[in-house]
Amino acid sequence: MLFTDLGLSEPILRAIAEEGYTSPTPIQAKSIPAVLKGGDLLAAAQTGTGKTAGFTLPILQRLITTAKVSSGKRLLRVLILTPTRELAAQVQESVVTYGKHTSLKSTVIFGGVGANPQIKAIASGLDILVATPGRLLDLMSQKCVSLNDIEILVLDEADRMLDMGFLRDIKKILAVLPKKRQNLLFSATFSTEIKALADGLLNSPELIEVARSNSANEAIEQLIHPVDRTNKHPLLSHLIKNNNWKQVLVFTRTKHGANKLVTLLKKDGITSMAIHGNKSQSARTKALADFKAGKLTVLVATDIAARGIDIDQLPHVVNYDLPNVSEDYVHRIGRTGRAGSNGVAVSLVCIDEHQMLKDIEKLIKQKLPQEVITGFEPDPNAVAQPIQLRSQQHQQSRKPRPAGSGGTSPKPASAKRSSPPKRHFSR
Repeated sequence: MLFTDLGLSEPILRAIAEEGYTSPTPIQAKSIPAVLKGGDLLAAAQTGTGKTAGFTLPILQRLITTAKVSSGKRLLRVLILTPTRELAAQVQESVVTYGKHTSLKSTVIFGGVGANPQIKAIASGLDILVATPGRLLDLMSQKCVSLNDIEILVLDEADRMLDMGFLRDIKKILAVLPKKRQNLLFSATFSTEIKALADGLLNSPELIEVARSNSANEAIEQLIHPVDRTNKHPLLSHLIKNNNWKQVLVFTRTKHGANKLVTLLKKDGITSMAIHGNKSQSARTKALADFKAGKLTVLVATDIAARGIDIDQLPHVVNYDLPNVSEDYVHRIGRTGRAGSNGVAVSLVCIDEHQMLKDIEKLIKQKLPQEVITGFEPDPNAVAQPIQLRSQQHQQSRKPRPAGSGGTSPKPASAKRSSPPKRHFSR
């Protein structure tokens, strides 16, 4: 199938072609016609399969065929909610990229930056607003944004929004939206919580699932390296140097752990930066931009901060620490093996994490291969030390955040491809 087969108009097809793409991914091939029909949609697909374009492309198509203004001002007709700043910026980038040959206007709002430029952008008139829940509620309370004319609502990465405790904020926003509207709910998995949210939000939705729930992308080679906790950093440096890895996304369990690892890697002569919630906005933007541009070998991230990182053909993901919540393993390794390319996901597992590994293997329904690296053999007499209970961290992550918390970080600078490949795309 080609994009030209999906009922998209010439301005949108031209923008897609200019990015070097011709064929939709499976989620796009199914979701684009569904959105164009105007009904509600509940869609699940693995991370990196192109969910964002699966809704931005048909939304652009619907808007350009039915433009609406009031007193010479555009009416805000589409609201796209995302859990993090990075993801909001990524969605806005997609809207701008594929709507560049249309006259549609959009903006993105999130916390952590001054609100005045965002207020001015909204006041000038918009067709599409991309937002994190906290900042949107802030501006709603100041009466700086009206949602009275919303025709299409998108909840992107809905599973992560629930994990981050945004359910109360989402309900506040839903309460002021027009009752008659199209609802699109996109998620990486169909959890019990997502199904409950969908039951209360969607009206006879079309259901799309292009991969088995909670499954890992088959294009990703997964490997476990057993190692003592004190040898994780030396082993990571060894893997990077001996294998000549050039671009590695590394996940740690904590912000402190991310900062400490960056310091250790720099001492080994490996360029690296960290991205997490305690980093300033400028530091996060620079880290993302430098990593995408190939100026950094390693980007160290926590789970929340990594949401929205979209890098074509990222070759390696390393779980320096296994996640406390098993589902996050699937999200993490999904940063590689995107849109038809192959990737490698390596996990450095110490004795403390054996139960976490069992939980992950149970979730993805497969036993992961293990390889002990010579010189880094784990001590057979090592004793496990307790790690914060998975249930405790999960409960903390789901606590409602204050309405003004806003979400996450600024729009990352994008590295331009000199000659974009003709292939499926993952935005």
